Amino acid sequence: MRRSLRRITVLIAVLAVGALSVSCSDAEVDAILDEVVNEIENANVGSDGEVPADAGKALKGLEVSRPGSMAGYDREDFPHWSDAQEFGWRVPDSACDVREAALIRDGEEVSVGEGCDVESGRWLDPYTTRTYTDPLDIDIDHLVPLANAYRSGASNWDGAERELYANDPDNLLSVEDNANQEKGDKGPEAWKPPNRTIWCSYAKRWIGVKSKYDLTINPQERAALKQMLSSCEKR
Repeated sequence: MRRSLRRITVLIAVLAVGALSVSCSDAEVDAILDEVVNEIENANVGSDGEVPADAGKALKGLEVSRPGSMAGYDREDFPHWSDAQEFGWRVPDSACDVREAALIRDGEEVSVGEGCDVESGRWLDPYTTRTYTDPLDIDIDHLVPLANAYRSGASNWDGAERELYANDPDNLLSVEDNANQEKGDKGPEAWKPPNRTIWCSYAKRWIGVKSKYDLTINPQERAALKQMLSSCEKR
């Protein structure tokens, strides 16, 4: 209960950041955003969190290779929004699919109707730091996109492996739909969250997913991840 109240307080603070910036110093506003980022990181990491303790060492352990071919890629070959319980999600109803489970996990004051229909709530988008109340405004982003995984090793996977990847709590984030569409299937060499305060956690989670599934990275991707990890030292 205490944790829930704390997170609600943080979300209220986000809504007030614009007003606070008028009367508070930059350092005070940054402190509020730091608190928000910590809450988002904790809320969005799966229960078995695959964020590496030493991301720099994990990055060095990833195979560097040119991106593979996209020939034969079909998003539908990665069955997603499957039964949530089957893939380790904690849900209030056995009818919940993975999209609904992610909305419930990442939201506050989420109202769930019959058949696990998510009707309303409050979602803080970590990419833009904006807050939304309509679930239709929220996409569930594959942190390492399906197409990116395909060209870095998943082209060789069978259907079960692809479904596991597409529904993994550690690789899913609730984000605003326009931000998700802007990202598309880009890696960090081509797209980074506009909210720079999460660059550190984003890079760590990206590395964690690539390590977990033994996916390769390309040279530009590696350089971008190193750049983003450098922000960890500044926080």
